[in-house]
Amino acid sequence: MSGLFAAIYSGLAWVVSIIDPFCGPVGVFRLFGSDTLLACGETGWGDEVAYGFLVTASLAIATLPVGLTVGFFVALAKQSEERSLRLAANIYTTIFRGLPELLTLFIVYYGLQILVQQFLATIGYEGPVEINAFVAGMIALGVVFSAYCSEVLLSAFKAIPHGQYEAGDALGLHRGATMRLIILPQLIRIALPGLGNLWMALLKDTALVSVVGLPDILRQTGVAARVTKQAFEFFGLACILFLILAMISSVAFSAIERRTKRAEMGR
Repeated sequence: MSGLFAAIYSGLAWVVSIIDPFCGPVGVFRLFGSDTLLACGETGWGDEVAYGFLVTASLAIATLPVGLTVGFFVALAKQSEERSLRLAANIYTTIFRGLPELLTLFIVYYGLQILVQQFLATIGYEGPVEINAFVAGMIALGVVFSAYCSEVLLSAFKAIPHGQYEAGDALGLHRGATMRLIILPQLIRIALPGLGNLWMALLKDTALVSVVGLPDILRQTGVAARVTKQAFEFFGLACILFLILAMISSVAFSAIERRTKRAEMGR
């Protein structure tokens, strides 16, 4: 079984190396930066910067479904008839919208280590415990994203007429089917602009994980800047890479919005 996983990992690593837009066979750094500080391989920093770009994009993409899922259920709790659920949801959003993202990251990164270590101590394990920086960053950014996401989704829920739920009841659908077939398509269309803004904020917030050692764009370019003494060049490159992610995201969200509008007009 371990041999199978090793083979899969090697295959994925080979695919990533081929499609790498920076240090792949037709990568930008390999084609145009071979004689510069951005050369790929041991002579430059191209591989490190390319890896940081991959980590940043992966962290944002991995955080998005976590934040959306938690935010959706928090939004449902906010409009629940159960007072305790509404109170818990309001406390959740107040905390994570009020705390600075960096402070939330520190609490998650160091707090989880303490909690896990205390738990393991109860079952007899006394060794050191270290939480993966990627996981900590995903959790911290996910809870912050979900707090803001719940407000966007709550506004979208309120924009959907209550008669839509009654229509589902009239068709004999249970509430789960009504939510999936009638409410969710409208919810996505209404909430999409707000979610797009939150995604852009999430992309920028990924830079915070550099403080806990995750080799993202900012950390990799920061290390390169300190070693080479070329701070302006490498931090300027970091700006360009974040702008590339933002432009790709903008194009993707615009395409999704056009598709949802066509689906609405086709009804």
